[in-house]
Amino acid sequence: MKERIKAYVDANREELFSVLRELCLIPAPSHLEDARAAYCKNYLEKAGAKGVYIDEAKNVIFPLGCEGSDSITVMAAHTDTVFPDTEPMPYVDDGERIHCPGVGDDTANVVVLMLVAKFMLKEGITPEGGILFVCNSCEEGLGNLKGCRQIFKDYAGRIRQFISFDGYFSELSDRCVGSHRYEVEVTTQGGHSWSRFGRKNAIAELSAIIGKIYAIDVPHVGDSRTTYNVGTVEGGTSINTIAQSAKMFCEYRSDNEECLAIMEAHFKSIFSEANTEEVQVSVERVGERPCMGKVDLAKISRMAEIISGIVEDVVGTAPTPTAMSTDCNIPFSLGIPAAMIGVCSGGGAHTREEWIGKGDFHLGLEVGIKIALAMTEVTK
Repeated sequence: MKERIKAYVDANREELFSVLRELCLIPAPSHLEDARAAYCKNYLEKAGAKGVYIDEAKNVIFPLGCEGSDSITVMAAHTDTVFPDTEPMPYVDDGERIHCPGVGDDTANVVVLMLVAKFMLKEGITPEGGILFVCNSCEEGLGNLKGCRQIFKDYAGRIRQFISFDGYFSELSDRCVGSHRYEVEVTTQGGHSWSRFGRKNAIAELSAIIGKIYAIDVPHVGDSRTTYNVGTVEGGTSINTIAQSAKMFCEYRSDNEECLAIMEAHFKSIFSEANTEEVQVSVERVGERPCMGKVDLAKISRMAEIISGIVEDVVGTAPTPTAMSTDCNIPFSLGIPAAMIGVCSGGGAHTREEWIGKGDFHLGLEVGIKIALAMTEVTK
């Protein structure tokens, strides 16, 4: 098997890069992944995949040997990018690195996932229990893990384990970070900045709310970690107008459910206190990612050990175990063992300077294939 994997990887080095470029040039903000989904479906079908379909959440799903199985392994990578662009973003190959917003998070990982599926088809491998290959939607931001939620709804009770290709070789997520996200709008009477001076200003009132958020002493339970953030702020009409409205998106995160509840109480108290006759505060929860449920930690540890060993053997360095907010939040919350690993090297995730390394991208394909075989106990 080692020789067949090596031969396949060597034969597909150029295809890795050609597919990566084509996919990177297809914009895919969360909820708008239609064109990428169509590309992925077409690629898999050309590779010989049967029964590929796009579900109502815009997930591209290829069930390999899953019919009648209640012991499915899901292997997924998300098609959406964190960027709102609906026009192709710049793609630059400088010989050592490929630069493009979203190239590592998560486009390169999607490419590897599809070529792993192609390998299984080429070799005629149908693992016991089956693999559900999924190019899933809506992992980023306000996508709110919509794609992954749909998978676990449609295949409820049939999934044994979940592996997400996301990010870089350097990190392995074997725990999850939960979060609550809010859209908060403040409205006031407003008016002319000279003749109505003294009236409440929505921007000033929203700023006061933000100040109270940033004064929160975050809770700790054991070695847990909790954070908060105000991500965007907008509002006002003109320089000579007392702002009638201002809006923000904010969140808090924690890897501990008790801490998440404490933060929820803090935020609700701040919003409630700011709501008066003169100042109206409207709050909508726009995102919620769950914390860990009752998962068999021994199984997660075993998964992480296998994956880490493969990465170290192929790449030369073992990934660092960490808690993250990813598609794995959904299986973790349902008590299903999961792990996230990247199958490329790179940096600058969630910035427009994002890049991946060219020299070791083929190693990501080797890692991906070996993880698929090891997780489904295919040895021949």
